[in-house]
Amino acid sequence: MSLADKVIYQIYPKSFYDSNGDGIGDLRGIIQKIPYLKQLNIDMIWFNPFFVSPQNDNGYDIADYYAIDPLFGTMADFDELITQLRQNHIEVMLDMVFNHCSTNHQWFQKALAGDQYYQNFFYLRQPKADGSLPNNWRSKFGGPAWAPFGNTGKYYLHLYDKSQADLNWHNPEVRKELFKVINFWRAKGVKGFRFDVINVIGKDETLADAPAKIDSKVLYTDQPIVHQYLQEMNKNTFGRDLETVTVGEMSSTDIANSIAYTKKDNHELSMVFTFHHLKVDYQDGQKWTKIPFDFQKLKQLLNDWQVGMSNGGGWNALFWNNHDQPWALSRFGDSKHYRAKSAEMLATVLHLLRGTPYIYQGEEIGMINPNYQSITDYVDIETKNAYQELLKKGLDGQKALAIIQAKSRDNSRSPMHWDDSQKAGFTTGTPWLKPQDQAQINVAAELDHGEIFPYYQKLIQLRKTYPIIANGSYQPIDLNHPQVYAYCRKYNGQALLVINNFYANPVSYQLPQHYQKLPAETLISNYSKQLKVVPSVVNLKPYEALALLVK
Repeated sequence: MSLADKVIYQIYPKSFYDSNGDGIGDLRGIIQKIPYLKQLNIDMIWFNPFFVSPQNDNGYDIADYYAIDPLFGTMADFDELITQLRQNHIEVMLDMVFNHCSTNHQWFQKALAGDQYYQNFFYLRQPKADGSLPNNWRSKFGGPAWAPFGNTGKYYLHLYDKSQADLNWHNPEVRKELFKVINFWRAKGVKGFRFDVINVIGKDETLADAPAKIDSKVLYTDQPIVHQYLQEMNKNTFGRDLETVTVGEMSSTDIANSIAYTKKDNHELSMVFTFHHLKVDYQDGQKWTKIPFDFQKLKQLLNDWQVGMSNGGGWNALFWNNHDQPWALSRFGDSKHYRAKSAEMLATVLHLLRGTPYIYQGEEIGMINPNYQSITDYVDIETKNAYQELLKKGLDGQKALAIIQAKSRDNSRSPMHWDDSQKAGFTTGTPWLKPQDQAQINVAAELDHGEIFPYYQKLIQLRKTYPIIANGSYQPIDLNHPQVYAYCRKYNGQALLVINNFYANPVSYQLPQHYQKLPAETLISNYSKQLKVVPSVVNLKPYEALALLVK
């Protein structure tokens, strides 16, 4: 099976299923739910990190790349998980956090203790002559990107939390150590790797100040040397396996670089995650704001990346949701009045595009943002910081909370709803984060009489059945329509028309003239519409999605 046929599921282990009653999801919990996962017919699961970590950034601060954190289980549990998944034809993708490691990691601890060899694993710099920080870069989590390196008088660079020290990729010993990590997990049978914020590893050795009014990220994002590092990593690790699937999380990247990262001949990565389409409800580019999403902008971005990557021979990872995003259904759908229909419409848009679709746990049952009523219900450090910042800017508590409710990362981290019980069937203990809405939205009810899960099953089956979905070209249809996003996939003399109404208002939509009256097959419709001929006008109901295969 090729990359284009695959569908990948994402599990945030902490919130999936708790097998031992401590309120935190774990590996044995995932093993118990394999029969559920098998029903979707997914090919691979990407797991957020479950390595040893102080958990300052939910496991993205790794203290030991070779060990399972006892919070989640043991290496024996992992071995059993990978074996049982493989018996069900599901492969494993692990999260490799290689831009930085935890300050608890032995490399950093040895550096602190004065070991010169390990000091060269990090970006350690003296303050400027006037005693100020080595440069003016900002941390992505707020504040400066420098922290004191023990009592040495030097500082270490941390683009993220101060407990996450950036690794010095210029040092070949660092690269060698990181490649060893990949090869360790490859030997255990891991067939997929996701690389966290991998396009910021190319920082310059001089680490100059960012010019006035220029964001410091411009100086360290998508630097040309990143391609060289990825090629070296590919050659020394996963590039030796034909079947391995890799994806790079790319922070603030562009189409040209993403083509280069994913073009087969370049021997770098299989595909990239990019986030531009998930910023269309940011006011003036600021996340902690609350405005309706910009539909035209959303269409334009999806379209530009489809056209650009296709023309350049690159490959997209397709996704609406992940552990860092609020639920797409709450952002771009109508979770109150048309939860099922808007969930199915969003799924149709994504799964019929060119690229590899990802499904985040709970998306397939139509989970939505929890309606937490107090900042104390939230756990995420970024969320709590943002709330304080909003209050500092003069917003009242209610307005600040409304923004938090819309944008917090805890939205998608709330535990998976397995049933309608008080703890949502997630745990017998106290859940680390409160479940909400499980009375209406849960796996048991969805499997019994829901329509979203079977709709996802059908979309996954279609990708594996129709080469036009996996391999077809992409072109837009009428991008300027105020409420419909329609596109056409083409392959071997066939055309697939995909028509999606993004709003609750019904609309009469005119189809391109050259397809009208041609024989067609309805591949999928979330209103059970069956058309045998392409009409001149199709009347779309609220959040209707329709895909017509034209012979």
